[in-house]
Amino acid sequence: MSAMDEILPPGDPAPGLLEGRLWVDGCFDFFHHGHAGAVVQARQLGDELYVGVHSDEAILENKGPTVMNLKERLLAIDACRWVTKSIPYAPYVTQLGWISHFGCKYVVHGDDITSDSGGEDCYRFVKAADRFKVVKRTPSISTTDLVGRMLLCTKGHFIKSLEKMLAGREGPGTEAERKANGEAMTERVRLYATDETAKKPGADVWFWGPEAGFKELFSGVGPKQGQRVVYVDGGFDLFSSGHIQFLRLVTEAEEELARKDGWYSEQAVNERKGKGGDYGPVFVVAGVHDDEVINKWKGVNYPIMSIFERGLCVLQCRYINAVVFGAPFTPTKSYLTSLPWGTPDAVYHGPTSFMPLTDDVYTAPKEMGIYREIGNHEFEDVNAGTIVQRIMKSRDMYEARQKAKGMKADVEAAHRKRELLEEEQRKKEASR
Repeated sequence: MSAMDEILPPGDPAPGLLEGRLWVDGCFDFFHHGHAGAVVQARQLGDELYVGVHSDEAILENKGPTVMNLKERLLAIDACRWVTKSIPYAPYVTQLGWISHFGCKYVVHGDDITSDSGGEDCYRFVKAADRFKVVKRTPSISTTDLVGRMLLCTKGHFIKSLEKMLAGREGPGTEAERKANGEAMTERVRLYATDETAKKPGADVWFWGPEAGFKELFSGVGPKQGQRVVYVDGGFDLFSSGHIQFLRLVTEAEEELARKDGWYSEQAVNERKGKGGDYGPVFVVAGVHDDEVINKWKGVNYPIMSIFERGLCVLQCRYINAVVFGAPFTPTKSYLTSLPWGTPDAVYHGPTSFMPLTDDVYTAPKEMGIYREIGNHEFEDVNAGTIVQRIMKSRDMYEARQKAKGMKADVEAAHRKRELLEEEQRKKEASR
């Protein structure tokens, strides 16, 4: 443990421990659906969720170099709809003093072991104090896995038809295995489409195909009275600061328009509260392109994440209200006018340009007079391509990280095996 880990956080401590306020911490390097899976499960266990984010230096010391810096990682955490508050510079080894300072009674983590540079369990202190809760780890995904895809240029994660895969009609294995996998994937989409409580329906989820058109998967809250419906689309590969900042600025642009129209006047706010509660002025629909479409334009092994993974990343974002899987690369007038929520009031596009386009794919919304652009911003150059470049630029370091992670995995697996054996022994003793 470094000296910095022993320093208590600044500010006044919470008056006491709150049963419903939980703590999660981690690196959250290019925050993906695996991280979101732990966050949403943690949120279901309480009323508030505080998320501690480790510094770049602490991660380098204990795990290896980060792909995204602390500012980018905090931006991603703050954009997750189930997060109440982010806490930067959280110690790599979770300290009772830290979580108590923020009023968090329990720490939540996945059912895998995380160790520090010395091979010790990062949660040993909170476990000893019986202030540790376990949730299921999201299978088949981690930052290490994604870095591996980039370094090895694999394409095994591509999905031809997400709709068929969720229905159990596509994918590896036997018919029974495909069915079970499809059901598990469908349930994960449902979970990520929940509202900020992680317990009730939130986002709408639809499929789109050039022949079948729109098909509903899950019904969410839907647009509320007075909200403007806006449409955005993209690959959203390695969902990161460039995408998040764009979506945040879309929301802010719509809020500014609404402010000018009196949306935030005392009378308007009271009227909404009288009809069931206040809410924002915009309903954002995100169209997510198929793997085949992105690979056609970008080649290599893009997208690094499958449409299922990318869709989950978009769904967990607090700036999104609906997702369309398989959205067309070119949003035509017939497509836009047939959206389940009606013709959008605006179609937004940002300065991030990842696809090497020769034609203007936004001709239709421009002709319809609903095209809007978000201007330059701090993270406009961050996309899947630049993230891969970051890793390739320091390939030796990341390959060393992968090897180190493999060696640490042996120690972590041994720790986990012992925990399971001891848990089994406790159950046997309790049943005697």
